Amino acid sequence: MERRCLECGETIRGRTDKKFCADYCRNAYNNKLNKDSRNLVRNINNRLRKNYRILESFVLDGGKAKTSKSRLLDMGFHFEHITNLYTTKKGHTYFFVYDLGYLPLGNDCYIIVKRE
Repeated sequence: MERRCLECGETIRGRTDKKFCADYCRNAYNNKLNKDSRNLVRNINNRLRKNYRILESFVLDGGKAKTSKSRLLDMGFHFEHITNLYTTKKGHTYFFVYDLGYLPLGNDCYIIVKRE
């Protein structure tokens, strides 16, 4: 029985369990298969990475830095993309992007912190 490549239809030579004629076809097939879900994941990861770089750009004096919401927005920060939340015993909720977080203080002010 002649086996055909799942991507291009060429005849496959070699191992009996081989499904593709070349790495290019295997990659192209899997990229098409996962295209929709990968776009969403890639876009979210890019926004998380950008948020992290923005938070990282602040010089932390004593482990903290103060900034305004408008400054973060001007830098391209997306407040809806975070990795986790941390609520203190006093009820303050910190929003984290990996190990860097921020706490809204009100009046358009935020404190940026690094989790140790």
